[in-house]
Amino acid sequence: MDVKILERMDATLKELTSLVKEVYPEARKKGTHFNFAIVFMDLKRPGYRVKEIGSTMSGRKGTDDSMTLQSQKFQIGDYLDIAITPPNRAPPSSGRMRPY
Repeated sequence: MDVKILERMDATLKELTSLVKEVYPEARKKGTHFNFAIVFMDLKRPGYRVKEIGSTMSGRKGTDDSMTLQSQKFQIGDYLDIAITPPNRAPPSSGRMRPY
């Protein structure tokens, strides 16, 4: 799913989680896991790089909830990748095991 979210640089991961839940009702289920990463252009070689920045969970407080985009060096033009894992499934391991 591709959703554009225009947000402040001081937005927290918990606030972004709430915005996703507004547009994707399935993510409201308690125990849904959200992994956040910044995707940005690599200035040293062609292509993009991915920097994992944190995770949140619906219905549970976590250590990354108050992390802001600004604190993770998010810049205008970067992409925010959010992996959403339903409850009762193992969240994606670090290393971004994705088919792309």
